[in-house]
Formats: sequence, structure tokens, C-alpha cells
Amino acid sequence: MKTLIIVTGPTGSGKTDLAIELAESLDTEIVSADSRQIFRGIPIGTAVPTQEQRARVRHHFIECLDLEQYYSAACYEEEALRVLDGIWETHEYAVMCGGSMMYIDAVTNGIDQLPTISDNIRNKALKIYSDGGLEALRDTLRTLDPAYFEQCDLNNHRRLVHAIEICMQAGVPYSSLRNGHKKERPFRIIKMAINHSREHLFDRINRRVDAMIAAGLEDEARSVYTKRHLNSLNTVGYKELFAMFDGTMTRETAISRIAKNTRVYAKKQLLWLSKDPSVIYLDPSMPLLPQALGYISDLSNEK
Repeated sequence: MKTLIIVTGPTGSGKTDLAIELAESLDTEIVSADSRQIFRGIPIGTAVPTQEQRARVRHHFIECLDLEQYYSAACYEEEALRVLDGIWETHEYAVMCGGSMMYIDAVTNGIDQLPTISDNIRNKALKIYSDGGLEALRDTLRTLDPAYFEQCDLNNHRRLVHAIEICMQAGVPYSSLRNGHKKERPFRIIKMAINHSREHLFDRINRRVDAMIAAGLEDEARSVYTKRHLNSLNTVGYKELFAMFDGTMTRETAISRIAKNTRVYAKKQLLWLSKDPSVIYLDPSMPLLPQALGYISDLSNEK
């Protein structure tokens, strides 16, 4: 049976290096599952694989969209499955690498079929947020879909906007379109993550942020500053530097806040992972590749 090996986990945990080593060992390709690395023009802040790394192993979904282009987990599900079908033609294995958990869930479990959001509806939903903030989004969602309102993260404006978009586009409550049924996939799935201690992971994140600043993240953020309203730039690293450019945050505070918010994001990724009993955790105190290959061999030999 064809096998998809997913290297996931929190940001800064070392996913990219392990995925490349695995893909080289298994003579296959990498499918990125990172919702920001898919965009062009922001390679430092999104830690895209280097040209040297991409020369070693073919990568898919890296720097292939303009910042202005709309993309979603539903788009990713369709396109990633199509890419995997191509890889299966000549390979027994494929490697997926990334920490965008909704993208990974889209491929492994499938997501509900939802309507494509028109530019007009998207602008209307965003205007609710820009005019009235979180409170306006909450009031709107409470009216359009009281059932989803009761279970949604009411402090996550992106989730609120997305739900409102669906309600407005479909003309029915978002909750009525969510069935949560897992789709069967014609390939074996093996998920693994590097099990750093919280202290070690946070140290890696802090050092990574320093390295990004040294590599020119400020200049990169300034180059896209005029596009700061785009959803593709609504992410850690750019938001804080945009605030610095606006004069509402000092440079020292911005850099400190980037590290802090990255750690917060990592905690959310860890929480998501903790709910998935299928994830295999690798010990970072030992060589990772032999551990990973051992698990893959064992699981692949199971009936």
C-alpha cells in the first residue's frame, strides 16, 4: 500500500530537516503543509526551505501563490491529493511536512464541502470586522448561526470571519454544513513529531527568531508593508513589525513579541497534536532518521 509519512509538530521543532532526510532515504518528494510557505515574497518570516534544500528533494506547495491570492484548506485538500496521486505513480512513499494542522487534517480526514467565497462576500465579512471589531463579528455570527456561535472560539477573528462568510455565501448556517465525517483515503498514513521538552522547544524558537532578524526579516516585512491588510500577512512576525513601522511598538518590544507569540502558536500546535493518538513521537536526544525509518518499517510490515 502507498504510504504518506507526515512530519508535523510545532514551529521550530526541526520538521524540515527530518522531512528532507526521510525523502532522500525513501527516494521520494515532499508535499508542504504550511499555509504561509505557499506564498511568494516572505521566505524569511515563513522559514521556507532553502534553494539548497529544495535542490536535494523536490518540494510541492512552496512559494507558488502571490500574497493577494485566496487559498483555503479546501483548496489544499483537492490539490494535495492530486499531487499525491502523481507521486504514487512512481513512488511507494510520499513525505508531507508542516505544522498547519488544518491542512494536514484536510488530507488525512477530509473536510466538509463548503461553498467558494466570492470577493463580494469576503469584503462584506471583513468590513464587519474593520468597522466593529470582534464584538460586531460575534453579534453577526450569533444572529446567522447561534449553534456555531456556542462552540466557536469567540476571540479568534479569523474563525469568526470564516463562519460568517460561509453563512452569507451559502444562505444557511455554517453549522448545518458541517458533518465531520472522516473520508477514507486509499493510502496508509504515518504521523510523527519530534518530542522536544517545552523548555528546549521555546529556546529553539527564541534562537530562531533572532536568526530571522539577523537574516533580514525587518527588510522583508517592510517590502510587503503596503499589503499588510492581506490575510496572507496576518501572521506572527509581520504583524509585530508592521506595528513597529506604524510607531505603536518599539523595535525591542516587536522582536520580543514575535518570540512570545511564536511560543503561543507552538502551544496551540502542541494542544492540537495531543488530541491525535496516532502521532508517533521521536526522541530528539537520539538520531532522528533511524528512529523514523524504524517506525515506518515496522508499520509498513503490519498487515
